[in-house]
Amino acid sequence: MSAPSLAPPFTREMALIKVKKAQDLWNGMDPVKVSLAYTEGSVWRNRDQFFEGREAIVKFLTAKWAHETSYRLRKRLFAFEGNRIAVQFWYEYFDAQASAWKRTYGLEHWTFDKSGLMEKRHMSGNDVTIREDERWFRDGVDVDAVEISDVHG
Repeated sequence: MSAPSLAPPFTREMALIKVKKAQDLWNGMDPVKVSLAYTEGSVWRNRDQFFEGREAIVKFLTAKWAHETSYRLRKRLFAFEGNRIAVQFWYEYFDAQASAWKRTYGLEHWTFDKSGLMEKRHMSGNDVTIREDERWFRDGVDVDAVEISDVHG
């Protein structure tokens, strides 16, 4: 049996696969590879930043991961319909400027073109400073195996 197409309209199975593929891609921390999952003119809102296009995505992610080291991300399907997917996410990183561990809680809203590339990404997130011993996503831990309670999810 062949893998399902990851182009819209999405079924639940397709949306779940799309979310996990995005999670794996971002956890690879390769800005160029990540940018290829988006259309040439992809429109982004990341917190208070607005930009368009793959070149801007690469620039943004390069700066992000220079500042957010030891980055580990978990995404969970929140909702989907037609060519749209919403995800809830958590990620942890070491803030190189503040010399502190942080966890980000947030939501993303994605819109895809007919081929399955993301043409719009809107992200809202909140950062919380955590102690090293409060980390969920330590090196070697499967981020999908971490239990996230209702308090945090």
